[in-house]
Amino acid sequence: MRRQNVNNMPESSRETETEGGRSVRQQRDQGKQASHNIVSVISQFADDNLTLVRNISTGLAVAGVLVIARSIRLITKFQAASEIPARFIERNVSLRGKVHSITERGVEVEHVPIYLPVLSPLLSKHKGVSTSPILVHLAGVELTPEGREWLQKNLSPAQTVWLKLISRKDDTLHCLVSRSRGSMWSYCVNEEVLRLGLARTAPVVGVLPDSGLYWRLHKRLHRAEVRAERKGRGLWKQDSLWERASTAVRDSALFRLMRRIFKRT
Repeated sequence: MRRQNVNNMPESSRETETEGGRSVRQQRDQGKQASHNIVSVISQFADDNLTLVRNISTGLAVAGVLVIARSIRLITKFQAASEIPARFIERNVSLRGKVHSITERGVEVEHVPIYLPVLSPLLSKHKGVSTSPILVHLAGVELTPEGREWLQKNLSPAQTVWLKLISRKDDTLHCLVSRSRGSMWSYCVNEEVLRLGLARTAPVVGVLPDSGLYWRLHKRLHRAEVRAERKGRGLWKQDSLWERASTAVRDSALFRLMRRIFKRT
């Protein structure tokens, strides 16, 4: 019965359905052709203007690098302790520097940022301006006069050092200062002056005494000081038995009396 009904459908209905299907197919074909034409136009434009497209891509890449470099300030030259971002100190970032001079206040260091041939000149904030050094204090260390003399001999001007940021107070950075020993090795100046008995350990300024960082630094520096004390170096040096005996005799009342008698005679 159903087949008969289908076969008995009017010719006009069949023609209507056929025309509807054709229109749908035509619309699909037109949409595909339009999309294909847009892609073709874009591809043709890219081929005809390849240099322009490359320049635009390069410009966007450079702009992205500039934004990233400025945001993290890797290539910024700092000329004062106040210019260093707080997050650098919180994360104990290491900065490269060049020794300027050794004073009673500490070590004056000129910051040397990372240099990138194209980006560094673009982001430089101090073009044509004379550079000023940053005052650096050896964190957790109290130098003796002999220790300051040792620094003057071993940290010569223009020598490269690394500053591990510990804290900042006023215009002074408190750091672990490292310098190279040959091409492969380096040593911490803070530990070295303690190891030679040229300094004493001191409270780490700007770090909470109950923090993990404070105790790690204190343990590290105290170990170097104990080593100097055990070996009798620097301020821990002990006089020999003969020197101690001679001092005791000179300081005795009998020796002073004999000196007076010989002076009178």
